[in-house]
Amino acid sequence: MHLSLSADEVLTTTRSVRKRLDFTRPVEPEVLKECLDIAVQAPTGGNSQTWSFVVVTDPAKRQALGDIYRRGFADYRQLTAGVTGRVLADPTKAATMQRVVDSSDYLAEHMHEVPALVIPCIRGRMDGKAAREQAGTWGSILPATWSFMLAARERGLGTVWTTIHLFYEQDAADVLGIPFDKVTQAAMIPVAYTLGTDFKPAGREPLDKVVHWEQW
Repeated sequence: MHLSLSADEVLTTTRSVRKRLDFTRPVEPEVLKECLDIAVQAPTGGNSQTWSFVVVTDPAKRQALGDIYRRGFADYRQLTAGVTGRVLADPTKAATMQRVVDSSDYLAEHMHEVPALVIPCIRGRMDGKAAREQAGTWGSILPATWSFMLAARERGLGTVWTTIHLFYEQDAADVLGIPFDKVTQAAMIPVAYTLGTDFKPAGREPLDKVVHWEQW
């Protein structure tokens, strides 16, 4: 299924989907392959493709990854409790933050039910590397993964970039047979058909608050 969205519509309506993922409908392998065919066309840093994707649909492995995610989510909640509490206390931001909290809780609870989990990976380890070295590496895997997510949107699929499982990255590597000492996981992307396809652009800060001309 293609939604026949324009390029601008795909770019402005690819949202972080959590509560509207359809856990009951499988995602066909051929559809995932179509999205990945588009993803591998993304530009890469250093003129070489040092990244790859692990696609997980096996129920037992999804359950294991869901359990790892929930462990990481508990750690994340504890680490960010103070910041979250302050934002929830701000009447101008409380409603938006509460929606994010609720949807994040929901996804954590149901992560193992998502029909496909996609793990973008990059060759090498980033531990202890300088920002300039890391920037080139992340600048290779991020465009490819975002291209995958955009292609998924055009096909009626919802995705969301998550990194919570990286609290226990080596445990996830053990589940998937990823050589932890040689390959870095960048994220875990839940992929599912969406409940409805009517996603809209999100509210954002006006350009004059976030764009700097010539200098900061």
